[in-house]
Amino acid sequence: MIYMLEDDSGIRNFVLYALNNSGLEAAGFELPSRFWAAMEEKLPELILLDIMLPEEDGLSILKKLRAERSTAKLPVIMLTAKGTEYDKVTGLDSGADDYVAKPFGTMELISRIRALLRRSNDSYGDHITLGSITVYPDKHEVFAEGKPITLTLKEYELLLLLMRSKGTVFTRDTLLSEIWGYDFSGESRTVDVHIRTLRAKLGECGDQIKTIRGVGYKAGDGTDD
Repeated sequence: MIYMLEDDSGIRNFVLYALNNSGLEAAGFELPSRFWAAMEEKLPELILLDIMLPEEDGLSILKKLRAERSTAKLPVIMLTAKGTEYDKVTGLDSGADDYVAKPFGTMELISRIRALLRRSNDSYGDHITLGSITVYPDKHEVFAEGKPITLTLKEYELLLLLMRSKGTVFTRDTLLSEIWGYDFSGESRTVDVHIRTLRAKLGECGDQIKTIRGVGYKAGDGTDD
């Protein structure tokens, strides 16, 4: 999903039409307040951001995005009528990934969007995804629907194990051995408790952790629960 924050309805509607007809799902917003409301619901893959806006200017919005961990690395292309070198440098120095001055060609914009998305995907090669859940093992970070999730160490290790072996069914005993160790003296209910709290913290994304009756758990689609 691509979000476009642009107060000019003519430009906004034209670009959204072009993007959606090019296989790039996009949604547009006239006001920053509506944009922020949408960001609370779901994070996009890329943002097209105008500079001159009512309520709040684009550079201020960009700085807020870069200040938050969950949005710090979101690809952002600045769209503005200003074409001077100073404005371009200011936008890039503030954290924009690219800059397109109006008027711009639609095909050029789409090409830049696709290129930026490719670079972004390449830079996130160290992550694991499951539906809307993303885990960065090197950083021990977990995101659900783009929002950071705080897990205990065992919850994190449990989620990571399941996600690294999508579709594989793990028995409770196997999970106890893998996560808690062979010398763990507790009972298998420990796994059930951790799965329950893990699902709760993941919210709607928790349904990606499937119960296989009489056996154990797995990550991914398909369940007989």
